[in-house]
Amino acid sequence: MTTVFLVLHVLAAIIAIGPIAVAGSLFPRAVRQLAAAGPSGAAGEADAEVPAGTLGRAEALANARLLHRITKIYAVVGAAIPAMGLIVAIRMNILGHGWLLTSIALTLAAALVLAFLVLPHQARVVESAELGQDVDASSAGRLAMLTGIFNLLWFLVAVLMVAQPRLPSL
Repeated sequence: MTTVFLVLHVLAAIIAIGPIAVAGSLFPRAVRQLAAAGPSGAAGEADAEVPAGTLGRAEALANARLLHRITKIYAVVGAAIPAMGLIVAIRMNILGHGWLLTSIALTLAAALVLAFLVLPHQARVVESAELGQDVDASSAGRLAMLTGIFNLLWFLVAVLMVAQPRLPSL
């Protein structure tokens, strides 16, 4: 049964974290597209007036909404990852190992970055655009940085899970 939970844990990580990483990383581009399109009602709103190769405001907003929704939904699905991981750790009697405790701390940090920084920032951008307000292009840089931190934390968790280095245990 431990093997089943371990497989489910790994699959949940792949299925949930991959879309969060990709959608979160693409969201800053959507912010730049929204900023370039200008506020609702601006001269560049109509697709015919937008330069070739760029999106109109409606398309840019649709992209931002979709990417935010993907990030939000898979964040909820991602809650299963630590739950199954904890079951596996208890069954394998490795809960006190240093590498596992470190990965738990990094997972918690990643969850906090996603829940309290990335998702609310994305929601503010989408809400501003829906209200027809101008979208600040500098939000793209902040979101790229925050998503990068989230992705880096999960990278470190993956390294710890695979390498299982000898770290002090409790």
